[in-house]
Amino acid sequence: MIRSIVAGVGGYLPARVVDNHQLASRLDTSDAWIRERTGISRRHIAAEDELTSDLAVEAARRALARAGLAPAAVEAIVLATSTPDHTFPATATAVQRKLGAPIGIALDVQAVCAGFPYALAVADGFLRLGHARTALVIGAETFSRLLDWTDRSTAVLFGDGAGALVLRAERSAGTLADRGLLATKLSADGRHYGDLYVDGGPSATRTTGHLRMNGREVFRHAVARLSDSVLAVLAETGFTVADLDLLVPHQANLRIIDAVAKRLGLPPERTVVTVDRHANTSAASIPLALDAALAAGRLAPGRLVAVNALGGGFAWGAALLRW
Repeated sequence: MIRSIVAGVGGYLPARVVDNHQLASRLDTSDAWIRERTGISRRHIAAEDELTSDLAVEAARRALARAGLAPAAVEAIVLATSTPDHTFPATATAVQRKLGAPIGIALDVQAVCAGFPYALAVADGFLRLGHARTALVIGAETFSRLLDWTDRSTAVLFGDGAGALVLRAERSAGTLADRGLLATKLSADGRHYGDLYVDGGPSATRTTGHLRMNGREVFRHAVARLSDSVLAVLAETGFTVADLDLLVPHQANLRIIDAVAKRLGLPPERTVVTVDRHANTSAASIPLALDAALAAGRLAPGRLVAVNALGGGFAWGAALLRW
């Protein structure tokens, strides 16, 4: 059988850093208030002339370098983003052009913070069906441009960044001990559409709008759905939480991450946390966290790794990989 294996990981964060004290100088908030409720101490903000595609290209270049591949090898680009450069065409085509990749598949996936598991599943399908042999799966966001910077309940939560994985199609015996993407589980419940959304859009208002969130509902559903999605993807492959070496969750809020880990019975050393220094980078948070985990030596070959995320919609998903 064909299995998608991770050949390279790369991350990119804009140069500008905004810490909590800087936000407190213009919002009714404080460093202590933000840390207590979110675990966040700082975030990166894209420069005025930096587009989502620019962030994505930098992350992709680093992932390709780690994989020892040139852009010419890329046959598919799946970009998870809620902040495209333009309404259309797909920002993935801008990445393709800027990267110098050849003619091939290029599309965007929009599932907000859950975008990266969705993008992984899409790219995995391309590789297993033979549509491509090498794919870039990228999460990239400039969420700072969707924020109402006078609203302390949302402005303190988000940052900008990009992360990328290089997936390669390799023949495998198909055992669960072999490297690669073992399973994905995706879902959505549109009844919660109004609990996390941007109050704008070309069809509804012809404006960009700002992010709006029912924080209580997001928290409640995030803990349940994120926990259940990990259990579901483990169950599909016959594994249990005890078999899991590392959980790399969406980095939305430290309280959510801690609650999910507690519900699953995972100790801190088996969970990756970057929200303190990256904030919530939406679809970019998981690949950025994978990049940080790799740099810290936590992604040794053979380890069983789960990633999971929930975003607006609500949409959620999880993936299980043998590193």
